Amino acid sequence: MDGIPSCYNPSHYHSVSPHFPLHSGSIPSPFPLHILSIPSPYSLHSLSIFSPFPLHSLSIPSPFPLHSGSVSSPFPRSTPAAVVPAEAVPGHSAQSCQHLQLLPVPLQSKNQPHRRGEYNVYSTFQSHEPEFDYLKSLEIEEKINKIRWLPQQNAAYFLLSTNDKTVKLWKVSERDKRPEGYNLKDEDGRLRDPSMITVLRVPVLRPMDLMVEATPRRVFANAHTYHINSISVNSDYETYMSADDLRINLWNFEITNQSFNIVDIKPANMEELTEVITAAEFHPHHCNTFVYSSSKGTIRLCDMRTAALCDRHAKFFEEPEDPSNRSFFSEIISSISDVKFSHSGRYIMTRDYLTVKVWDLNMENRPIETYQVHDYLRSKLCSLYENDCIFDKFECVWNGSDSVIMTGSYNNFFRMFDRNTKRDVTLEASRENSKPRAILKPRKVCVGGKRRKDEISVDSLDFSKKILHTAWHPSENIIAVAATNNLYIFQDKVN
Repeated sequence: MDGIPSCYNPSHYHSVSPHFPLHSGSIPSPFPLHILSIPSPYSLHSLSIFSPFPLHSLSIPSPFPLHSGSVSSPFPRSTPAAVVPAEAVPGHSAQSCQHLQLLPVPLQSKNQPHRRGEYNVYSTFQSHEPEFDYLKSLEIEEKINKIRWLPQQNAAYFLLSTNDKTVKLWKVSERDKRPEGYNLKDEDGRLRDPSMITVLRVPVLRPMDLMVEATPRRVFANAHTYHINSISVNSDYETYMSADDLRINLWNFEITNQSFNIVDIKPANMEELTEVITAAEFHPHHCNTFVYSSSKGTIRLCDMRTAALCDRHAKFFEEPEDPSNRSFFSEIISSISDVKFSHSGRYIMTRDYLTVKVWDLNMENRPIETYQVHDYLRSKLCSLYENDCIFDKFECVWNGSDSVIMTGSYNNFFRMFDRNTKRDVTLEASRENSKPRAILKPRKVCVGGKRRKDEISVDSLDFSKKILHTAWHPSENIIAVAATNNLYIFQDKVN
């Protein structure tokens, strides 16, 4: 079955109240999915990671093979884990996050009938602490801007998390045994007087209750003057890059005190500054290639083999502006908030305020596809500018076959676009739709004229409910949407 189905059927739903809230994000969808709703009473200062346990489900004939849209996906490609980050929105302290929270996903046999999923907190740990830069008299918030997963090499999980200034490499592992019988330490870990030791004992491992440990293995600090907005793991899995407003640095995982500056767009005179870096990502297959976007709506593809400092791009992608559409808000709404390589590496997807665009690496002068996410908001740009919503940074993701695109919108709506059939659908993530066996029906926004019963007026949209963060599972028909302080996980199921 190709194309976008007419409805979603979330046959399994479970609600959990975590200790820390999740970030905003919404995913409307036309196929049947599970829903996980996680309400939280706390301010948004947490990062959530859902489960290192493998997901098992019945085979599903679906036009959306739910695969991870990027390395940043909450569902890490390297593991069968379902991991959902409630990432902070850069520049919006009200939606910051400082904790990592893991929830296990239930296992389900192919021979078992469908049942409600059970989700429990797997682990929660503090990622960053608030700091203060005394040199610049600047407070560094503890909120997490991005997380990225590393490929799994053993039973432990590794991930990168960053706030505005510092990147950390975390190891998350399980422990069910503890050593006992030390010679120089007592049971509380205090050192004994060696002169009092008369018997030499051999330490042994004793069983204990399962405990999940999170250990910071590396701390990469003091390399960014401006706020970090992106981190991306290289395909060689030895290096990664971190990008702030004006510079991009290349790091080796084994070296914490030194990084290489590979992009620097800071002008000699800051009054001449015309654009800033908004997002950056490595190519999924070629470790020498990366791309970064700017606030002017341009994309630069760079090759690290050409020079140590990639001040000259290999390719430059820009869509000519239509003079008839020029307005006061043109530069703001053209700023790119997210950039993603396709899994094949052939295409680049970008998200600006109103549209999602797909670019072919072999064609620089214009995008090959443009999808209108919420074009009905053009008449509302003035009010959106006054309440700062026009600066919201929406993410976008691919499905596993690069045939479907998903991104968020307002009123807890999320949009899906089928690249093959050119069909699209708007769905809503809400607690009203999160009942077992409920059907998520497509939603429509009425711009003018008589409004139908199943339509919603553009004037009644709630701009405080927004879906900024979405994710697509790497191997299952599962998507995750963060809507305000709720997380919804939808899974396509046959009836």
